[in-house]
This record gives sequence, C-alpha cells and structure tokens, in this order.
Amino acid sequence: MPLKPTPMPALFVSHGSPMLAVEKDAPGHRFLEGLAASLPRPEGILVISAHWETDKAAVSLATAPDTIHDFYGFPRQLYELTYPAAGSPSLAQRTADLLKAGGLPTTPDESRGLDHGAWVPLLLAYPEANIPVTQLSVQTHKGPAHHRALGRLLAPLRDEGILILGSGSLTHDLRSFRGQAPDAPVPAWVSDFADWMAERVTSGDNDAIEDYREKAPHAARNHPTEEHLLPLHVALGAGEGPTGKTHGEVLHRSYDRAILALDAYAFG
Repeated sequence: MPLKPTPMPALFVSHGSPMLAVEKDAPGHRFLEGLAASLPRPEGILVISAHWETDKAAVSLATAPDTIHDFYGFPRQLYELTYPAAGSPSLAQRTADLLKAGGLPTTPDESRGLDHGAWVPLLLAYPEANIPVTQLSVQTHKGPAHHRALGRLLAPLRDEGILILGSGSLTHDLRSFRGQAPDAPVPAWVSDFADWMAERVTSGDNDAIEDYREKAPHAARNHPTEEHLLPLHVALGAGEGPTGKTHGEVLHRSYDRAILALDAYAFG
C-alpha cells in the first residue's frame, strides 16, 4: 500500500524585496533557507502570491512554469536566477475542483509562470526545485473575508501532503521603503502593526485578523493596497478548515530596511 501523505501546515511568508534572494546575511534570507528542514517534505506546493492579481480566481496549468522576473532596476544577478521546478496541472485541477465545489469557480491559465512572490521563497527553501509547484491568484478587490473563505475550501489539500504557501509581506508601504538604509530604525507605525498581528495570530483571534483594516494600528499606512496581506488570509483559512478555529504560530520576525516586516506564520 502507498504511504499516506504527511499532513502539512498552511504557511504565510513575507517575500520582501527581490534582493532577499541574494542578501545572504539578511535574517529573512536565513529563515527561508532553513524553512524546509522544519517541515515534512510536501507532495506538491500551492503558492498564493500577492503578485498574481486577477478579477476571478485563476490557477496555473503550466507543466514547466517560467521564472518571471517581474521587477526592474535591480542588479543583473537577480535576472539570472531561475527556478526550474516542474508545474503540477493535477494539483491545479484539484485546487479548481475544491473551489468550484465551494461555489468559487476558477479560470485555468495554461502558461502562467512563477512570479518573484513564488520563486524567491521557494529558491531559498527548496533550492533543488524538485517539488512540483503551481500558483493560485488573489482577487484584491474582494478583500480578506473572501480569501479566508477561499483558504477554508483548500484545507483538504493539507491532508494530501500539499504545502499551501501564502506569499506576501506583513507590511508593504513601498513609498516609505524606497531609499531606506539597511540599518534604519523601525518606526513605531510598522512595529506596532507587526506586534498586533503576531498577538492575534498566536491567540487565535482570527476574526480580528480578518477585520485588521478596522482594528489593527496603522493598517492602511502599512497596506495602502491589500494584495500583500491577502495571502495571509488564505493561509489562515486553510489552517482553520471548516471548523473556523486555529491558533497560529509565529515562525519568524524581522524587518527589511525598517519598513517591510518579514514575519512568517504557520496555521493548522
């Protein structure tokens, strides 16, 4: 008999600037390098990245997804990096079936590759690129409640050995981020938000996390737009499943140039 897959947690990671891929001394880089050692080996990986936004949920059917360098003005070294993992049309179809069964039909995308929200953390965590991976898009205009509900529909994948990886950024005010020195002090409006979220994750106050826009300090300043926090809500929902209950675990906390909080959480 084939072995039953090992259940997986649902994760949220902050992928930071693309430079995180090459800044070896950065705490966020070191955390992602050690992430796989703390987890069972997944059968496949479903990434929900802040950098794939669509009107309706979409899944990638690509069998050999390209490495998308969806940024500009960075060192040439970054554009030479690739992540040649195989795609997983079967996981994409399973994802689509679960969402459709819950009333959220998806649009298949035959060729969507891996944007830097996907390949930067995967390159560090699984550098051998030997685990099949596919992506699911976010619908920024639909907000946290939609993405939490979407995550709940995906919860069965965890028992099938699939790593659900929400990739965004715990804080994401790029206007304030630009020009910051690497050792700049973290302003209170960033750390207060990060502290608030860590406390809600560990206490299981999931409704407050969903309603962060109204309840968290400096929420709108840290997220002028919401796409970089929505992968957190997917991971939260996937950790809850149909019960609607889970206490998360803080896996990592650090900052990139004072403004981007690179926190990571596990749910379920």
